[in-house]
Amino acid sequence: MARVPALGLNRLATETNMSKFLLGVLLFAMSGIARGQDKSDTAALTRAAGCGPNEVEFNVKINKNQHPTAQPEAGKALVYVLDTIKLDPGLILRNVTLRIGLDGTWVGANYGDSYFYFPVDPGEHRVCAQWQSNFGSFSKLASAASLVAEAGQVYYFRAIAVARSSEPGSVRLEPLDPAEALLLIGTSAFSTSQRKK
Repeated sequence: MARVPALGLNRLATETNMSKFLLGVLLFAMSGIARGQDKSDTAALTRAAGCGPNEVEFNVKINKNQHPTAQPEAGKALVYVLDTIKLDPGLILRNVTLRIGLDGTWVGANYGDSYFYFPVDPGEHRVCAQWQSNFGSFSKLASAASLVAEAGQVYYFRAIAVARSSEPGSVRLEPLDPAEALLLIGTSAFSTSQRKK
């Protein structure tokens, strides 16, 4: 049986440890790059779904006494978004602000059971509703829907935000029947919003 000199074994062990070390550094660096890519991929997908940039927030005022409606201006369609908020009574949350996006840009926000409307050009669009929150888990709650708008038409969406003490929160955006929308407008506050500076 041939003997391997001790010097050769030490060198082999050192090279193996160095290889493991370099592999570990490489994997760590790649995971950091992947996390950065994940964040940019997530932001790109969120924008493609219709939501705007996460750092944009709104101040919202509501008026419970007025329930204005409108008709589309010439060559445009009109979109209403009505929010319904379902919170457990024992939660610290008093109410919810939902940002509404169109094609990757925020167009406004609702607070509580409220609504607003905005004009859109004819064509294909993506509408998004996202929970505006400083808490990471809530700020990730969003829902989106596709819309093919025709000039002169009115479209209604309902954004439902749910927070229960027994389950994670959720946001759901869904098309709403026009007759149901009119009933909800009559009992909802009208919201106006401004971007925070």
